[in-house]
Amino acid sequence: MLVTRFAPSPTGFLHRGHAFSALTAWRAAKACGGRFLLRIEDIDDTRRRPEFEGAIYEDLGWLGLSWEEPVRRQSDHLDDYARTVRELGERGLLYRCFRTRKEVAAEIGQAPHGPMEAFRGGPLPPAEEARRLEAGEPFAWRLSLTAAEAALGGFGELGFLEEGYGPGGEHGRIAVRPELGGDVVLGRKDVGVAYHLAVTHDDALQGVTCVIRGQDLYEATHIHRLLQALMGWPAPTYRHHRLLAGPDGRRYAKRDRAETLRELRASGVTPADIRQELGFD
Repeated sequence: MLVTRFAPSPTGFLHRGHAFSALTAWRAAKACGGRFLLRIEDIDDTRRRPEFEGAIYEDLGWLGLSWEEPVRRQSDHLDDYARTVRELGERGLLYRCFRTRKEVAAEIGQAPHGPMEAFRGGPLPPAEEARRLEAGEPFAWRLSLTAAEAALGGFGELGFLEEGYGPGGEHGRIAVRPELGGDVVLGRKDVGVAYHLAVTHDDALQGVTCVIRGQDLYEATHIHRLLQALMGWPAPTYRHHRLLAGPDGRRYAKRDRAETLRELRASGVTPADIRQELGFD
């Protein structure tokens, strides 16, 4: 059975791009008698707002979507993610990284291929790490690609099935290239879990069989597939879709203050208007 999901973050109001992604996943499930899940990815404690979460339910209901209850809210399951971080750490697949984002960016800029090269690091010498821990310095838990490759005996057999299209037209069986993401952050001392771990954990837990999302997350799939292999989680198929852009050619995004569904509704636009505009009539 096909199981899809829409997993927004309650850090702003939904816009046309969200509507397109949600409708795409919902229609795919309904077309074959499958299941559609709604998940609230609210692990960003600094930006999430209750009013944004409430608006998600309201906007999706206005569009005519329905979903299974209860809705999984990631902030209710932080202990689940922490256990996974601990397990990966105990297996020697993570290391503490004390570098700031600025220091990581500078290090990447000095690499042989400049900003095109993702960050790769490693643990500090034990004495220095102990000193920094004693001083209470913040750190991130990074996935060591070197250790992951050794644990799996190489990445050569690892891949995923792309049923949609990546930003470069990628389709079909895709060989995994974790180096595109480098040693990604999976958790932090003070914040907890990071996106990559939480999303793959929940897709496995909830039995998602087809991940439908925008092409802006295509490269993240390489890391997600690696995590699935390391944890023994099932591998869904992926269906990345195009990103919607406005009349000015810029893609719809919260940070650019894209016109929200709430604003459209207030101006008299109907759900049928939105569905027709987005190609779902």
